[in-house]
Amino acid sequence: MNYTSPEEKQQEQLEEDSSQARCEWDFSISAAVPRNPTTNASDVLGAVEVDPSGRLLATGGLARKIRIYTLDPLRYEFYICTPAKLSSLRWRPNPPGCHVASGDYDGVVTEYDVERRTPVSERDEHGGRRVWSVDYSAAGLGASGSDDGTAQMWDPRCGPVLSAVRVGASVCCVEFDKTDGPYIALGCADRRAYVYDVRNMSSGPVSVFAGHEKTVTYVRFDGRGRLVTSGTDGRHRLWELASGKEVRAYRGHANARSFVGMSVWRSGGLIGCGSESNEVFVYDLRWGEPIWVQSFAGRTEEEEEAKAFVSAVCWREVSEDECALLAGGSDGMVQVYAGRRKV
Repeated sequence: MNYTSPEEKQQEQLEEDSSQARCEWDFSISAAVPRNPTTNASDVLGAVEVDPSGRLLATGGLARKIRIYTLDPLRYEFYICTPAKLSSLRWRPNPPGCHVASGDYDGVVTEYDVERRTPVSERDEHGGRRVWSVDYSAAGLGASGSDDGTAQMWDPRCGPVLSAVRVGASVCCVEFDKTDGPYIALGCADRRAYVYDVRNMSSGPVSVFAGHEKTVTYVRFDGRGRLVTSGTDGRHRLWELASGKEVRAYRGHANARSFVGMSVWRSGGLIGCGSESNEVFVYDLRWGEPIWVQSFAGRTEEEEEAKAFVSAVCWREVSEDECALLAGGSDGMVQVYAGRRKV
């Protein structure tokens, strides 16, 4: 009798799932903002984020600027200067105005009033170590993850940190579960992802997901009781929160050293990500192989030789059958891809 190991069974299942992949979407480029050819400064984009209303786009990165665009059509409006290079951005869901938070290389989380173009609060509890990620819960709680090995949670309406956990490795990503429960997920340099109950983070993680071979750079809840993780092992992985089991692995994009962006469109069941191959990828959560791949056009031969890559992505929902995938590059370029479900 031939014995099939659990690992071999899982691989066979992945191959079977992948062979059934069907693209139910049409994607096409709808807008682009080229990089500024007059600047010599590095303009790697660490974040592209659409505000809760779907009206504004914010980008941030090494150029020490938060650039604000309006959408429909995509048009540059203005920028806000920041004191340090930016690694992350996140719009606050329910502020008294239009606010966006940034995490920077100096270990500071700053919230900006976009309409007034001024900072309204700063937090520096990470001891000067780089803040990789910031997020807000649906109720407005804030969280940050840092090179200091901690994730911290606070209420923007008051000063002190509400809770902090130390995992012993750089926390590269934090995200609140905004649909399924009172949870927050962390992606860490120890190759693991952790999920905590925000009501009692001091009691330890309620789930630990170990499967990546290198740093976990992104964690995203899918809104269906599952977590998507991404790592510099060139894989996304889908996990069941309740059982802790891996459901599926996604492969095709290139990611061995950089943050290439990963975003989950919960309503559509799609993963969008960048790649070190200068391409944008879309995966359907049901299948392990990509359903759509697009070259990030517009680079010169010189830039290709410099190994430019797609460094940040985010989804914008238009309707149940329409979406947009926004992508930012290591050269500062922004492109928007319109998606429509096939009839």
